[in-house]
Amino acid sequence: MNSPSSPSPGTPAKPSFWRSMRMVAWGFLGVRKKSGYQQDLAQVSPFHVVLAGLIALALFIGVLLLIVNWVVASGSAGI
Repeated sequence: MNSPSSPSPGTPAKPSFWRSMRMVAWGFLGVRKKSGYQQDLAQVSPFHVVLAGLIALALFIGVLLLIVNWVVASGSAGI
């Protein structure tokens, strides 16, 4: 017996922002099984994917800026 909160096997799951974040993270890495990609693609909202991509891009740029600032600061301390 299925509980009321679990979707039946024939119906797609409700779009989830966290599923979109996971899909975008796999996309950044470039490693993904085709079956997992197809399953996620059927269960995400395009709006969530765009928003997750923008958030991931901002985090990526922020991390790069932190690394560059750290390298520049540690390089000038030795002079």
